[in-house]
Amino acid sequence: MKAKHFEAVRVNEHVYWVGAIDWGIRNFHGYTTSRGTTYNAYLILADKVTLIDTVKAPFLDELLGRIRSVIDPEKIDYIVSNHSEMDHTGSLPAVIDAVKPEKVFASKMGNKALAAHHLDRVEIEAVENGGSLSLGNLNLRFWETRMLHWPDSMVSYLAEDKLLFSQDGFGMHLASSERFADEIEPSILKQEAAKYYANILLPYSTLITRLLATVKEVGIDIKVLAPDHGPVWRKDFDILGWYGGWAKQKPTMKAVVAFDTMWHSTELMARAISEGLVEGGATVKVMPLGSSDRSEVVTELLDAGAFLVGSPTLNNNMFPTVADLLCYVRGLKPKNLVGQAFGSYGWSGESVNQLVRELEQMKVELVGEPAKVNYVPDETALARCKVLGRQVAEKIAEKLR
Repeated sequence: MKAKHFEAVRVNEHVYWVGAIDWGIRNFHGYTTSRGTTYNAYLILADKVTLIDTVKAPFLDELLGRIRSVIDPEKIDYIVSNHSEMDHTGSLPAVIDAVKPEKVFASKMGNKALAAHHLDRVEIEAVENGGSLSLGNLNLRFWETRMLHWPDSMVSYLAEDKLLFSQDGFGMHLASSERFADEIEPSILKQEAAKYYANILLPYSTLITRLLATVKEVGIDIKVLAPDHGPVWRKDFDILGWYGGWAKQKPTMKAVVAFDTMWHSTELMARAISEGLVEGGATVKVMPLGSSDRSEVVTELLDAGAFLVGSPTLNNNMFPTVADLLCYVRGLKPKNLVGQAFGSYGWSGESVNQLVRELEQMKVELVGEPAKVNYVPDETALARCKVLGRQVAEKIAEKLR
C-alpha cells in the first residue's frame, strides 16, 4: 500500500527531509529513549537525484511516502549510505528494489559492513576519504569518521549548500513534530544531546576532538547540520560547542552517588555521603538504581567530578542492578573522576571490595577508605559516611584548582 499521508519537509532549495518518526521506542541498544527518536533520511534534488541514508526497516512506507510527496522514488539516481547500522540501512535492500538506483555509495569500511549485514548481492561503490561525487549541478564531498561511532561511519557535505550530513554525529534521540532545532525548547535539546553523547559517543571523545579540529582546518563552512537522529540545525549551532566541551571531559564540583539497597541500609549510607558532599561544596545527584536507569546515571556523569557507588551483598556478590550499571559505565570509559565504594552486608560482605575493583578498573581515583557496614549503620557509621563525602568533595576541589 502506498502511504500518501506522509509529507517531506523542505530543508533548503535542494534538500528535503524524508525520514521517519519513531514515537514509541523507549530503549535503544542499552539506554532509555524517553522521548522516542527519528531516523533521518534526506533527498537531494540535483541533476542526479540522491538519497542520503534510509530508515529502520519497519518505517519503509513512511520513507517512500515522504519521497513520493516530492518525486517518484524511481527517479532517484544515487543512494549514499553514511552509516551501516540497521536503524539507517534496515530498509535499504527494499529501497534499492523499489528505486533501482544507478549506484549506491558508502565508505570503504561501509562497503564491507553492508555486505556483511545484508547486501552482498548488491554492488556498492566505495568512495575515497576526502573524495567527491558530482551530482551534475551539485557536488558531494566525503570524509571518513571512523569509530564515530562505527568503523564504517562517514559524513557527506553538499558543497554548494554548505550542508553537512553528519550521520550519527551531532544527533539525539528525540521524536518531535518539529524538524528544526530552532523550533524546539533549548533545554530539551541540550538534555537529549547530552544523553546521546554520554551513552553513544563518550568512548570516542578523543576522535570527536580531532573531528572538530579537522572541520576547522579544512575550512568546512556549515550552514546546515543534518544528522541521522533528531532535529536539523540551520542556525546557532550550539551542539558543536557542546560536543567540544563534553569531549574534554572536564570535571566539575558535581558528584553522582549511584546505589541500590535491600533493606535501606545502603540507602542510609548514600544519604549520609551526599550530606558530606554538600558540606564540602559539591552539588550532588543521588540516583537509586531501583528508579534510575543506567543511561540516566551516565548522562549525569558527563559533567561530574566524582562517582560513588554503593551496593548490598547478595549471594556473595554486588547487587545485580549495580553490576549492570558498572558493566555499562566501564564500556563508556568516562575519565577524570574521583570516587569511592560503599555498602552494607549481612555476613560475607564481598560487594564493597568488588565495587572497589570495578572503580579501579575504570581508573576512578579512590578517595579515603571504602565505607562498609554490617547490617544497619549506626550514628558512628553514618558519621564516617559523611566524612567520606566531605573528603571526596575536597578532592574534587583540589583537582579543579
